[in-house]
Amino acid sequence: MTDWYATKQPVSHKEPSTMNDKMYDELEAGEAEVLNSTSVYYPQSHHVKLESYVEQMALDLVDTMVSEQAINIAVASFVNLDRSLQVSTQLGNQLSETFIHQLQKFGYGVVDFKTTNQVAVTGYGDFVFSRDIKQLTGDRIASHVLSGTLLYRVNGVEVNARVIDIESKRVIASSTKLVPTYVIHGSSIES
Repeated sequence: MTDWYATKQPVSHKEPSTMNDKMYDELEAGEAEVLNSTSVYYPQSHHVKLESYVEQMALDLVDTMVSEQAINIAVASFVNLDRSLQVSTQLGNQLSETFIHQLQKFGYGVVDFKTTNQVAVTGYGDFVFSRDIKQLTGDRIASHVLSGTLLYRVNGVEVNARVIDIESKRVIASSTKLVPTYVIHGSSIES
C-alpha cells in the first residue's frame, strides 16, 4: 500500500571534491535546469527497499543471460560513472553484496573472490574476507563478472548492471534501473 500524500524536499548538493565531481555536478545542474526541477519527490512513508530494485534487475539479467555452459560469476563493486571508473561508494558496495544473494538465489554459481584461504582470529573478531591481494587466491575462479556503474540523477541513481564473459569481454546480460533517492535514503545508504 502506498501513501498518496507526499512532501517535496529540496535537493541537497555535496561540495565537489575532485575535478570529475565538479564536471558531473555541472552536468547534473544542467539536467536539473532542463527538467526545471528544484525538488525531489519523497513519499511520507513507503515500504520499498533497495533489495526490491536489485531483485528486479537480477530477474532482468537472468531473463537475458544466454550461456550454454555452467558459469561462475564474481560480483565486483559498482562504480561511479566518471572518467576513472575507480570510485565506489557504500551504495556501490551494497549493490554488489545484494546481487551476490540474488544470483545465488536464482541458482547461479557465485564466486566470492574476497574470501581468503584461512580464518584470521584476532581480538576484534574472526575474519575470512580481505581486500589485500596478497591474501587472496591467484587462481582464476570465475568465468564471468557482474558489475556496473552508478550515475547520479536529480531524482535518484541510475544503476547499470552487466554480466561479462571474462575471456571474451562479451556482455551476456544487462539491466538498468533508476533507484529513487527516497529508497536510497530510506535504506540509510550513503551515495
